[in-house]
Amino acid sequence: MTSTTTGLPDRYRPIDQLAPDEPTATGVIRSWRARDRVLNRDVALRVHTPGGPAAREWIARALTAGGLATPALSMVYDAAEGTPDDSPAAYVVNEWIDGQTLAERLESGPLPEREARTVVRRLAEGVAEAHRVGLAVGGLTPDHVVLRPGGLVGLLAVPAAEGSIPGDIAALGALLELCLTGRRGDEPGAQPPHIVQPDLAALVRRARSTEPGTALSSVAAMAALLGDRPRTGHTAPQLAVRGDESESGWLRKLRDRRDAEDAAATAAGRPPRRDDDAVPLARDSYPPVPRVVDDRDDEDDLDWGSAFAGEDDDEVVDAEPQAPSWRRRLVVVGLPLLALVMVVAAGWWLGTNVISAASNVDDVQGSTPGVTAPTSGGEDGGEDQGTPAGTPLQISTAQVFDPFGDGEPENDGDVPLSYDGDPATVWPTLTYRGSADFGNLKPGVGVLYDLGSEQALSGVTVTGSEGAAVEVRTGDSADGDLDSFAVGAQGELTGGADELSFSSPVTSRYVLVWVTGLVPADGGFQAGLAEVSPLSAG
Repeated sequence: MTSTTTGLPDRYRPIDQLAPDEPTATGVIRSWRARDRVLNRDVALRVHTPGGPAAREWIARALTAGGLATPALSMVYDAAEGTPDDSPAAYVVNEWIDGQTLAERLESGPLPEREARTVVRRLAEGVAEAHRVGLAVGGLTPDHVVLRPGGLVGLLAVPAAEGSIPGDIAALGALLELCLTGRRGDEPGAQPPHIVQPDLAALVRRARSTEPGTALSSVAAMAALLGDRPRTGHTAPQLAVRGDESESGWLRKLRDRRDAEDAAATAAGRPPRRDDDAVPLARDSYPPVPRVVDDRDDEDDLDWGSAFAGEDDDEVVDAEPQAPSWRRRLVVVGLPLLALVMVVAAGWWLGTNVISAASNVDDVQGSTPGVTAPTSGGEDGGEDQGTPAGTPLQISTAQVFDPFGDGEPENDGDVPLSYDGDPATVWPTLTYRGSADFGNLKPGVGVLYDLGSEQALSGVTVTGSEGAAVEVRTGDSADGDLDSFAVGAQGELTGGADELSFSSPVTSRYVLVWVTGLVPADGGFQAGLAEVSPLSAG
């Protein structure tokens, strides 16, 4: 039996409509605040009319979003495609997020810079998680962004009926501009609002740009840049750049600063300050910047405040007067000389006291000559037998080995957890959907361990996800492809410490633990390596 209002199961009772009807290429979508009568909770309900094949793509995107775990995106509780005969409408049920919408917050005026950065950054981090699995979110409007209690940010209606990854990047740029100015510059006939902060103005411009080399590469990049908060109190370093370097990083930010200054000059009726379009690659001097105390925790090492202060170069900034030149020379020359004298004196004292005393002890008559410890050879004084067979060998470094990937990081930062001596810490693969064979996207992924030098190996002990399939391979170079690493052992992990022994000892520097099969985990398939220990062959 279905509701006569929307064609939904009786479990969901619509309370009030959240937004006007949304026409799409496949039908009409209505959004409701509804009550889940079974679990006795409010939910966000979206209904697509008609159901059936017309809503199939929308439902598939909703099921993909349901596997994401991020506070920035509302969870998907339920979704059904419906059929014209049984249920004339398809629907998606989202978590209901309590809080104030961004549109309501902006009614009292623009947000302070720090709050605007935080809101858009936390939203961008959630959208980046969706992009990581190939899902465009859409619907990034101030009416759908909710300021959660505790400083978190959430997005209702995930995913929207339609969307694209470039569209998400542009929409986040528009939200950032709206938060800072209270209005948007991409509306027809609207004059671009002025953003005081040059780095944020450049970020908004790059989010909207579609030109290669200037457009933002990803939402993750936007989140990272928003985390790089401007700071003051330091002088900017001089920039020395080779002529063959591409325009990126500091150069691009300097160009963004110059563009912002020229735009401000043009708006004020003044000609641009610079004589040509070239970006200065080096600065002979920088004006001193007054020290400003910031009670926020530092999150980065990038000095945004000095590099993008937005001040004209010929303006004088208040600062403390410089010390007399003789005092600077005394500090620069005198301190190193004093340190040198102290080092020489300490060396002389050690030589005349400690070493002389040790020599006197050795020369005492009747003293017993030193005894040299015997080697690990037998009683007959045989040669050193080296590391005993089966002894775990030390791993120097390790890195993700993903020759068939798309360039997306595979939890690279967690690789050291797979050989830190603690089986409770794990390097996990990403979560793949649809198949334990990495979603039919690639044949596997692994971790390449560097022993520092060639070692004689008898096998490898692997502790990892129960049921995961792995191969242990060895090779002479970290730069080879998968076939350059010979398979020494393979098997299915039991969840404990599984010893995968080679048929005969192998001498190698590099050990590759190659994961070929995943196990079910949290709406998809995943595997993890908790502890990897190469074993000596003796």
